[in-house]
Amino acid sequence: MWNDLQTGAREGMIAETISLRGYEGDQIRAYYSRPLSDGPHPGIVLIPHMPGWDEWCRETSRRFTQHGYAVLCPDIYCRVGTGTPVEVAKKSRELGGVPDDCVMGDTKGCLDFLKIQPQSNGKVGVIGMCSGGRHAFLAACTVDGFDCAVDCWGGGVIMKEEDLSPARPKSPIDYAENLNIPLLGIFGNEDHNPDAAQVDQTEEVLKKLGKDYTFFRYDGAGHGIWYYDKPMYRQEQAMDSFNKTLEFFDKHLK
Repeated sequence: MWNDLQTGAREGMIAETISLRGYEGDQIRAYYSRPLSDGPHPGIVLIPHMPGWDEWCRETSRRFTQHGYAVLCPDIYCRVGTGTPVEVAKKSRELGGVPDDCVMGDTKGCLDFLKIQPQSNGKVGVIGMCSGGRHAFLAACTVDGFDCAVDCWGGGVIMKEEDLSPARPKSPIDYAENLNIPLLGIFGNEDHNPDAAQVDQTEEVLKKLGKDYTFFRYDGAGHGIWYYDKPMYRQEQAMDSFNKTLEFFDKHLK
């Protein structure tokens, strides 16, 4: 739980940018934070959101490391060049977005990297926010080897025909039958992408398929309730859902 630390315990972490193999063997960048203690430590792959491979994602990676996790956040936008997160994300959008296959390949590369580290306990979860939440749902259904997944307000899990594209050729919900790990969902009831009806639809599908899932849906909150740097931040809902996320990861990964 947040702030449930032992003041007498030794604490330390290291965080840095590394290179690893992603989709089709490409060398990609990733932000890697992990505890300095010997471990063993569980792992988390944090898929960045559409605002980009940004400072918020790095801080969130370290926040999970503070709670005992080795975290990899891949630069899924690296193939379009470098620049500020806003500049690179804008260029990616102009090019049609990062293809789902590419993101899943990079995610698998991060999963494999975490599993072979000497401090690993062999368990790895995946989490994402916004478009990264959609990707986390997709990874939970299509990438073998994860132990649990967290979708934070992921829009586009259910897509209309006109929303499909070469980069996103299939709706993630169409893969739901393949979901075989626990899934946690965090949503604001005032969100527009996904809106409450879309979250209802997702729940209906998962329930019908008998999947292991838990959704927490918050009144008085919309999209991006963890983004403390934006007006959409909701302190009470953010801290409650962050603690629920930690509990979920602790249960399935530690």
